[in-house]
Amino acid sequence: MTLITDTLSRAADTDAPLIPILAERWSPRGFDRTAVIDEATLTTVLEAARWSPSGSNGQPSRYIIARRGSASFTKIHDAMIGFNQAWADSASVLIANVAVLPLPGERENPWARYDLGQAVAHLSIQAQHEGLHTHQMGGFDAAEIATAFQLPDNYSVVSVTALGVLADVESLSTELLERESAPRTRKPLDELVLVND
Repeated sequence: MTLITDTLSRAADTDAPLIPILAERWSPRGFDRTAVIDEATLTTVLEAARWSPSGSNGQPSRYIIARRGSASFTKIHDAMIGFNQAWADSASVLIANVAVLPLPGERENPWARYDLGQAVAHLSIQAQHEGLHTHQMGGFDAAEIATAFQLPDNYSVVSVTALGVLADVESLSTELLERESAPRTRKPLDELVLVND
């Protein structure tokens, strides 16, 4: 069995060479519940998101940063559903990723969610570079988060990111260990590329 503490063993088996930070990025669920991310590192991770590209430089991405132990963390955690709620409480930080949509009567920004996705991808890669790990989640009640933080109607909660440090493998439940040690797979590239003239 591959242990999650051996991050080299989690590197993707790619068909073409990637820069190491991309090949080594994966989405753990086993976070160290005692780890605290220092403010300078957290700022660096957020700065990577800030400098991501966006259509017409509209920058529609917003973030709710919730450190473990805070009221904001509890609000986001309480809005999670299914298995996410069982493991995400050990993350150091939960980030609700929000796209600013147009106000009524304004021109629609069809790229707002796409731009947010790019920003979160930049955040994830910077986090990996800093020795941290991220796990993106869609299993949550967006309306509950929006209400809890009194977000305007044109703010859409798109995803939640768990950010933290890998847990010691001995601290994981059997179910969590099985999930963390499962082989990493992707569809073949020729199934993803529709046209390649």
